[in-house]
Amino acid sequence: MTLARYGELLDAVRGLTWPSRRRASGVLPGTHESRRRGTSPELSEYRAYRQGDDPKQLDWKLLARTDRAFVRLAEERSILSTFFLLDASASMAFPAGGTSKWESACALTIALAAVAHRAGDPVALVVPTGRGEVAVSPRTRRGTVHELARALGSVTPQGSPALSPILGRDLRARRVVIVSDFLGDEEALRRAAQALVAQGGDIHAIHVVARQELEPAIGTGMIMDPEHEEVRRPITPASRAVYLERFAAWRAELARAWRLCGAAFTEVVADDDPARVVRRVLAA
Repeated sequence: MTLARYGELLDAVRGLTWPSRRRASGVLPGTHESRRRGTSPELSEYRAYRQGDDPKQLDWKLLARTDRAFVRLAEERSILSTFFLLDASASMAFPAGGTSKWESACALTIALAAVAHRAGDPVALVVPTGRGEVAVSPRTRRGTVHELARALGSVTPQGSPALSPILGRDLRARRVVIVSDFLGDEEALRRAAQALVAQGGDIHAIHVVARQELEPAIGTGMIMDPEHEEVRRPITPASRAVYLERFAAWRAELARAWRLCGAAFTEVVADDDPARVVRRVLAA
């Protein structure tokens, strides 16, 4: 998989920005509001001089006029690593015809990574698979987004690999983007995400659903769970009505739970225009 496949999408998101929802804790200069106060030209406030303050921060003109010593506190800006965690379980390959949830997840990841990378932020990727992890470490160098596309192209969704162990790593100073259908270890994943939020992390949860999951056709025979082939259900008018009610209730509760834990949550349909979806995520 190469970036040529996403050329039109990348053109559509060119010029977009993605400010952090929380103050970044990085020390290198970037585009995000930082937790540090320093000597940036963007004045934030004045504070009375205290012993130990850097004399360079003194407002000497104010001192000359008032004979009172104040330091200028200014907003610093820093970079923010953006870490993408993608679900490559078998259910992400649904549907077999049309745009699958996996294809949608890949397109959104490439577009969001391009926005972050263009701002100078390091971007990284981890995709747990049954054969180990496919990963790209955080980097800002030219060609990084192409590396992400190549890594995603090497993955075929299968099995039911867990996502939650990945969030147990040291990610507290980063923005973490989780792209999944949340049909696996969702509760454990959400607990891990909540812990990262408590440590200052910026979490975005993107829930990908297929149009066929929202509007299942009647009379299509037996529906099989792709991750548990022994689970099969017929689609009849009665079972469809029950399914739609329960699926809607589950999605509403899923969104509520993720937002309560401090994450930005966006539900997307796999065949939606990815450029519009990207704008929704950035506005979250």
